[in-house]
Amino acid sequence: MNQKNLFEVDWSTIPPPVNDGGAAHLAGMAVPPVSLVATNDTVVTLSALPGRTVVFAYPRTGEPGKIALVDDWDMIPGARGCTPQTCAFRDLYAELKAAGAAQVFGLSTQSNAYQTEMASRLHLPFPVLSDEKLELTRALKLPTMEVAGLTLTKRLALIIDDGRIRHVFYPVFPPDRNAGDVLAWLKENPAPV
Repeated sequence: MNQKNLFEVDWSTIPPPVNDGGAAHLAGMAVPPVSLVATNDTVVTLSALPGRTVVFAYPRTGEPGKIALVDDWDMIPGARGCTPQTCAFRDLYAELKAAGAAQVFGLSTQSNAYQTEMASRLHLPFPVLSDEKLELTRALKLPTMEVAGLTLTKRLALIIDDGRIRHVFYPVFPPDRNAGDVLAWLKENPAPV
């Protein structure tokens, strides 16, 4: 089955994810010192970044015209919407920065090569981190799903202040509104000085 248009989604036909408590433990946690490769040819250690960092995680971005990972991808709660979520963060990037985000990152368990192609194709102004070896996912005990033999991170967003998780958005639905929700939260909760 070829992937449908990655941007035009009728969210009323997609099953929403449920709050399974998989992220309840994250708020207040110190981010472990795990280094991840990024699409801008750097290595990022989130725990070492000063100031406020926004990280949005997603299961897997699709490639237009390519075969979907599984035929019923859209029917897996929380699976569909990675590209619309990513593009929403792209479109609101300047506003997120103006609202106090020193850094913004995408995060998935896809390979850096896969993500680099996607970041270029979608003209992302921020790097995407590859947790292909599941190091950060396991260290933080991020919620995951198993699809086609792959472990994928469930969709969420983290606000990290000086290496400590301040706020968690989970579950996220619809995905294309996540960046706007994060922006609203940043405006209502200025970063500590």
